[in-house]
Amino acid sequence: METTEKIVDSYCRYVKGWFTIPNVKCKSQYEIDLLAVDISGPEGIKRYHIECGVSISGSYSKLTAKEFSREDLKKRIQQAGQRRTIGYFIERKFGQQEVHDKLREYGFGADRHNYQKVIVTWGWTDDAKQAADREDIILWDFRQVLREIAAAFKTQRTYFTDDTLRTIQLFAKSVDEAHKAGRA
Repeated sequence: METTEKIVDSYCRYVKGWFTIPNVKCKSQYEIDLLAVDISGPEGIKRYHIECGVSISGSYSKLTAKEFSREDLKKRIQQAGQRRTIGYFIERKFGQQEVHDKLREYGFGADRHNYQKVIVTWGWTDDAKQAADREDIILWDFRQVLREIAAAFKTQRTYFTDDTLRTIQLFAKSVDEAHKAGRA
């Protein structure tokens, strides 16, 4: 599991209080980054199919609405740009039959309307946001996820054995203490 996926998994578990299943293998080498289930609300069970695509590289950090090309995805030099398009997520991460088959096995309905699709990314263009809205895809900004994790640590004094979450917890605490001491 990539670090960003692990952070999002921890966010869903410890901040949101959701049940999660990471790295769900599908046929034909497809994979679902994260399935999450929220049973805390009065509206009943809410399901989420979450895909992470975080890059901090200047030209590839934001999710775009540039045209997705299966052919360009096969070209090594074009892959990074293709993986940063909303079309890539719509077609490759959410749209494959192998993914839908696996989602049904986990109770994420055949009609595709009993769950939400989420893309976690390092920002997006306005065009990408509009395309996501048309496809009923929720966009989460990874930077905001990190801020919410850090904010949760200000009220929670839990000791986490999860290495990734513990690292973020320690970092957030050090930043908070530096701010209080006037060194930040």
